Amino acid sequence: MLRFTLRRILQVAPTVVVVALLIFVIFSVVPGTFAVSLFADGKRAADPQLIARLNEEFGLNKPLMERFVTYVTDLARFDLGTSFRTRQPVVDLISDRMGASLQLSVAAMVFAIVVGVPLGFLAALRPGSILDTTTMIGAISGLSLPDFWFGLLLMYLFALQLNWLPSFGYGDGSLRNLILPAVTLGVAPLALLARTTRAGVLDVLNADFIRTAHSKGMSEAKVVRWHVSRNALVLIVTTVGLQFGSLIGQAVVIEKLFAWPGIGSLLVDSVAIRDIPVVQGTILVIVLWFLIINTAVDLVYAAIDPRIKQE
Repeated sequence: MLRFTLRRILQVAPTVVVVALLIFVIFSVVPGTFAVSLFADGKRAADPQLIARLNEEFGLNKPLMERFVTYVTDLARFDLGTSFRTRQPVVDLISDRMGASLQLSVAAMVFAIVVGVPLGFLAALRPGSILDTTTMIGAISGLSLPDFWFGLLLMYLFALQLNWLPSFGYGDGSLRNLILPAVTLGVAPLALLARTTRAGVLDVLNADFIRTAHSKGMSEAKVVRWHVSRNALVLIVTTVGLQFGSLIGQAVVIEKLFAWPGIGSLLVDSVAIRDIPVVQGTILVIVLWFLIINTAVDLVYAAIDPRIKQE
């Protein structure tokens, strides 16, 4: 197990290097700079001397290779640079927002697990029933509906019409402010979990060892508890991990829609004003988060099914 863990951790490093390289190259060739974006509102005439001075201050007039060496050197020291707009370290800006993003992602994932997994189990145990049909229709709808549209619908119903919940904002970080964005973000993984759980449980129920367990007189409850649940757990854990790892990236639209102060809204705001160090740092953190969760899922997967360690 230790050898498998070390191998998976070592596989993360080259991925991070490649992603960092791609991020730098992409945002180095994108037209426009922070200095130019200051005059993008059209209310002030662009001063070429001021733009040149700002580009020199931010090091944007240096050769591409020199900027790349500086970028890689800073990354090796865990330095993501300094924001053009606020002149604060990018690490501090992301740290201030990361807590809100994690809170939203965890709440959305808990909602998806608590609702999606039991629905998938019950639908699989009663195939063809009204519950099964309703669950699958709901799952397909949840995967098909755009997040921002569903969020606007919830906002209109529960905030504007019923006045039960605040429509947007972090507030004091209470549960009331968290419910609408968490449910909006959690609908898609909930739908996927319900379908995945149903498929996994049905696959296990049709296996030969389940029929053997029934033939030995084992009750349905014991079969589900000791055989079906454990064997279906591998697929469920994999789905949960992959969805949780990608939720922070998926939350970009939701955070902006609900004015949630996470790194997703920070990313959108920074892209709009060409604050490249913040954009690069935020994307790198989102990718690193996904890789960490993906690695953790592989380790849990190997613990559940020891055969994985031999591959």
